[in-house]
Amino acid sequence: MELWWVVLVLGVIFLALLARSLVYYYLIPMLRVPAIDVDASDVILKKTESPEDNYIYIPKKVKNSERVQCYEPATMKYLGFFPILKPEEVREHVKQAREAQKTWADSTFKQRRLLLRIMLKYILDHQELICQVSARDSGKTMVDAALGEILTTCEKINWLLKEGEHWLKPEYRSAGTVLLHKSNRVEYHPLGVIGAIVPWNYPFHNIFNPMLAAIFSGNAIVIKVSEHATWSGCFYLRIIHSALIAAGASPDLVHIVTGFAETGEALVASVDKVIFVGSTSVGRKVMEAASRTLTPVVLELGGKDAFIVCDDADVTEVAPIAVRGALQSSGQNCAGAERFYVQEPVYEKFVREVSSIVKSVRMGLPLERQSDMGAICMSEHVEKLQSLVDEALEDGAECAVCGIHSMGKNGEELVGQFFPPTVLINVNHSMRIMQEEVFGPIISIMKFQTDQEAVDLANDCNFGLGCAVFSKDKRRANAIASKIYCGMATINDFATTYMSQALPFGGVKHSGFDRFAGIEGLRGCCLVKAVTEDRWPFIRTVIPKLLQYPVADNAFEFQGALIRMFYGLDVWTKINGLRDVLKALSAANKKTPA
Repeated sequence: MELWWVVLVLGVIFLALLARSLVYYYLIPMLRVPAIDVDASDVILKKTESPEDNYIYIPKKVKNSERVQCYEPATMKYLGFFPILKPEEVREHVKQAREAQKTWADSTFKQRRLLLRIMLKYILDHQELICQVSARDSGKTMVDAALGEILTTCEKINWLLKEGEHWLKPEYRSAGTVLLHKSNRVEYHPLGVIGAIVPWNYPFHNIFNPMLAAIFSGNAIVIKVSEHATWSGCFYLRIIHSALIAAGASPDLVHIVTGFAETGEALVASVDKVIFVGSTSVGRKVMEAASRTLTPVVLELGGKDAFIVCDDADVTEVAPIAVRGALQSSGQNCAGAERFYVQEPVYEKFVREVSSIVKSVRMGLPLERQSDMGAICMSEHVEKLQSLVDEALEDGAECAVCGIHSMGKNGEELVGQFFPPTVLINVNHSMRIMQEEVFGPIISIMKFQTDQEAVDLANDCNFGLGCAVFSKDKRRANAIASKIYCGMATINDFATTYMSQALPFGGVKHSGFDRFAGIEGLRGCCLVKAVTEDRWPFIRTVIPKLLQYPVADNAFEFQGALIRMFYGLDVWTKINGLRDVLKALSAANKKTPA
């Protein structure tokens, strides 16, 4: 009976401590979070407004020399324009950010957490608005926006609130063998101004992801948004500025610059570090521009992830994951499931299951709740997708599912930039569609015989962002994944590495290098400084007299003995080294100056 009382008392104490933590760390801070008011009058779609009442925009092949034109890819409704900033204007934005950062660098983590909570509160209260703006500008559906924009951003904020300060505090390291009297640590200081060049596929999260890491680590940031997602980006900046002001910080900590290549090049030349997310071809140009000023660069480039299904996998469970991974946001997924390798015994069943799901996909206007798949953001990309499919069919591929192009939920013609979900079989690696990044709603399925063949096929590609392996045998799946040369791997799932914000995100080969997100991404926004100091005030480093200038005749022998004493592989070597050290010191003391 006494044991039960002990367990009961300990249980009550544990629950009391847990309740205190929940109240202290979560409830009280959230109750104290001020609400912000953001003007959204010009981005809210009025209930009386219909597409027929709006000006239809026809994208031009030649870029306007003065403006970034914005339109809805699903309806072609004109949204307005923004200026193309000149290099001197970009430099002015960076200058303002740099001035604001000088004060922010000394801000407390308490203030930084308050800023994040203000942002989180607004996001939670305005999910629909944020998703509508993203859907209208990028063509993605509301559900895809909620998954890719809201969920991931909230997880990023939550991780920073819980762990951000811990990973930015000084980290103590071992002093080694010779310097036992020293204390070593690594400090993480703000770099200054981070520059980010981000794409169009997730207009909200692509801004908030680098911004949150940069600001929480004490930096300012200037973001060059895609010309294909400028309208939404400039609205999202209002949210950030309102939150900064509410947290007692300068809105100049975060800037957005608009334009094309010249704008991005000016940004690269002006900041302390560049985070680039985009295509491999543009990534090369960013790297070249950064090399002129030796500015460090993070490159997160193209992806063409291998999706491997072994013969013991549950195809009924895997098929929905495969379709979601390939078709999310009309192929606007950030990890790019594009090459599907299925072991022969389950190949036919997998094709049937996937085809059945794809045939049920409803392509329509992004704001319609019945739409499963939205529009393609860039007009020229629709032509590229059709070219890839046509070329593959000419080379021997077969179309298991070829959707009806540009048809809405009721069969009416859609006026926007749409491409039907497509399933290709009998593809091979000689086809361009299996080598180039597709970034569209196309599932290309190829069969394999052995696990080693699956590994060889997965590695036979210039990209190396991520992979997914499905097998009921976890050991088997992990063995396959470990041999694939890529930056991320998921076992019996797809792209969930990004939902774990403690993990780094990035790839190898033509998928880029370095990492954003996770601990590595957060610390990547910092000046990493190694610091060594005396552990105790009464013990200091003293240079032995025979090593002081001019060095003694036996200085080299003394040094060799010292090395043997510290690093000898057995105790006798160490003892002999100590003996020779003492002999050398004794000999040096016997010598008298001339």
